[in-house]
Amino acid sequence: LPASKLPHTGAVTGVLELVGFLSDPDFLRRRFARHGDVFETVLLGQPQVFVQGAAALAELSAQSAALTGWWPPTVRRLLGRHSLANRQGEAHLARRRAVGQLFSAAALRSYLPGITALSDQLVAQLAADADSGTTVALDDRLRPFAFDVIAEVVLGLGADQRQAKALLFDDFEQWTAGLFSLPLAWPGSPLARALAARRRLLERIGTLLPAIEPLRDACDEAGQPLERDDLVEQLLLLLFAGYETTAASLSAVLLTLLRHPEVIDWLRPELDALPWPLAADQLERLEAAERLNAVIQEVLRLIPPVGGFFRRSTAPLSLAGCTIPAGRVIQVNVAGSHRDPRVFEAPDRFQPDRHLRQPLRAPAHVPFGIGPRVCLGKPLAELEVRLLICRLLQQLDLALVPDQDLSLAVLPSPLPKDRLQVRLQRRQRP
Repeated sequence: LPASKLPHTGAVTGVLELVGFLSDPDFLRRRFARHGDVFETVLLGQPQVFVQGAAALAELSAQSAALTGWWPPTVRRLLGRHSLANRQGEAHLARRRAVGQLFSAAALRSYLPGITALSDQLVAQLAADADSGTTVALDDRLRPFAFDVIAEVVLGLGADQRQAKALLFDDFEQWTAGLFSLPLAWPGSPLARALAARRRLLERIGTLLPAIEPLRDACDEAGQPLERDDLVEQLLLLLFAGYETTAASLSAVLLTLLRHPEVIDWLRPELDALPWPLAADQLERLEAAERLNAVIQEVLRLIPPVGGFFRRSTAPLSLAGCTIPAGRVIQVNVAGSHRDPRVFEAPDRFQPDRHLRQPLRAPAHVPFGIGPRVCLGKPLAELEVRLLICRLLQQLDLALVPDQDLSLAVLPSPLPKDRLQVRLQRRQRP
């Protein structure tokens, strides 16, 4: 069949489109409903093709040779020119292999004791809050927990180096807040603060390099050792990949479970049967916990930590019967694809057991992206979520504080606007 014309919103400058994209939760839903699974618009002068749906993502994956990575200007600037996220071809693959060693199966097994200890520490703190009757903003505990894992367990920053870790955390939060800000670095703007935080982060991360053994022999695409500046920028991306997605995933899982306490009752018998702490040779038992995995996968379907991702076409593509010219920026709408009624029965409903009946695979289920640029932090995020959710629900009862704003701020990752306020009790196990 001949290709049809690519639908277009009619936007010219894209100023209003950008305002709507950043502020209107229904921005994409309305446009996909009007134009179909593929359409083009303009965001602040940048033409972009938006894509969603399993069928379109399958076509996109099949044409990956005609795609490169792409990020908005502020993200590119804050990640740095050396970062593997801004590299293409062999240069990207070489750096991905180097950093990927820190997320390998063997590395994850070695991280198990450290993540277990940090999980115990957080649960003990929350148990003390339960005893005192304190209301807790859970996101304010989950984000430092996820950061401690990447800083202490992966990067080797000692637990006793509290001040250094706190400074690193504060700078990283400022850096993250500027990632998808307007590309205007006037004094006091989010981008200006993020650039200043980036300079401090690179300096501090550089002091950690000697302790990170897997990166000592890291090489570029020509087989030459990576230079210091190159390695430091890869570690900055590793912080984002291993921390931000994990914090968002933990928040999403607990928010959804607290909204569906009957699912907690369904899940707990499986969790109570798991030993704690887990030995390295018992990790497979956690990974095989069917109900826990089903809950996590269903939450990540409804609230993916990566709401979308970008590519750029280097040759014409065919998607959903439309021709995409070379040189176009393509943004994949992960959140919309995960609610495709052609794939998911009752797509807006939280039904973990759907994953027991029929496990989902890409391209229908892509919470961490797809293809050669899938989020590096995926294995670590999944391990942390399994461990902490297991220990939390073994030890504590949690309930949402009423009359709070649980709507999600979506950039850079989805988090409840009121930071997930909860009340806690020590669990009385039978």
